[in-house]
Amino acid sequence: MVPYGTRTMLFRLLVLSAIAAVSTAQPPPRFNCSSALKCRSLIDYTPPNATTIAAVQSLFEVKHLLSFLGANNLPNDTSPSSPLPASQKIKIPFRCKCGNGTGLSDKHPIYKVRSGDSLDKIAEITFSRLVTFHQIADANGIPDPSKITVGQELWIPLPCSCDEVDGNTVVHYGHLVQPQSSVSAIAGRYNVSEQTILNLNGIADAKDLQAFQVLDIPLQACSSVIREDSLDFPFLLSNDTYDYTANNCVMCKCDAVKSWTLECKPSQLKAPSQKLSNWSSCPAMECEGGSLVLGNSTSSGCNTNTCAYAGFSSQTIFTNISTLNTCPGPSPDDNPNSASRTVSQSLSYLVACIHLLAYGLLLIHKQV
Repeated sequence: MVPYGTRTMLFRLLVLSAIAAVSTAQPPPRFNCSSALKCRSLIDYTPPNATTIAAVQSLFEVKHLLSFLGANNLPNDTSPSSPLPASQKIKIPFRCKCGNGTGLSDKHPIYKVRSGDSLDKIAEITFSRLVTFHQIADANGIPDPSKITVGQELWIPLPCSCDEVDGNTVVHYGHLVQPQSSVSAIAGRYNVSEQTILNLNGIADAKDLQAFQVLDIPLQACSSVIREDSLDFPFLLSNDTYDYTANNCVMCKCDAVKSWTLECKPSQLKAPSQKLSNWSSCPAMECEGGSLVLGNSTSSGCNTNTCAYAGFSSQTIFTNISTLNTCPGPSPDDNPNSASRTVSQSLSYLVACIHLLAYGLLLIHKQV
């Protein structure tokens, strides 16, 4: 008869082996990334238990509540104590850095090991399969994944990317695949071609998609005039998201229904973030000439001029006049080829009329 303690140990080993088998069955999350820039990224998270916004914000070390709310398009006055039910998928914003051909969260989040934790549990349950226990071990230089200690701090290397896709600047989003989902359904939901998803994620056949796989989904970003020397460059937002920048003095949003242009305006917050700057108040946000302030527009004929956000430095907030042509483009009847066909048809009709007129005059002459 096997002693109780031995049976308990064997049972735990079997459970860990089963978890490891499930984990290794999924392709390890790895996004290709060769950009020299750091960037903003998003990734799905599904809490295993009922929790709060504040708890998830703390787990992923999202410094600014407003960034968390903006990534999920929640009202900016949402309380951090607001509940999040178990299994509700939410988006986590974080900073991405490329290295050795792949992108990883920039040394955050840091997780402190608790009693009863194992790398399997941390990867599979606490962080809901966004990483594998092998990746946590590799990122933290742990030779034996079974040996971690209470209080040990672990970097959780979330997958991400800052690369352009098909020549376009995008927000890379780590989408956690749900059971019964498909590449075509995901492509349709995020307005991305199936082939782009397959290519980015190294999937040979759409049928190879697996549940709980983390896919690199490139989300179209709103265009902007933000300068490369701005402290927040590149400031990228995807559709239905917003964020605060320039020490919380500026609020920007991306709304594809209106346009794919970044819309920014003074934030109306009471004061700048003192944690980020020494500003006692937000700097002026006027465009050159002082006729427009940030976010305001004026129209003249077909052109709409908007005072657009162009970034910030330690002393000031940059602005720029952005001009949009609002007149409708040429209609099909206005294109040159269509016009030439219309002229040709008119000439043919005129010639036919002349022939008929001449024939009629000839008949009249004969009768006379």
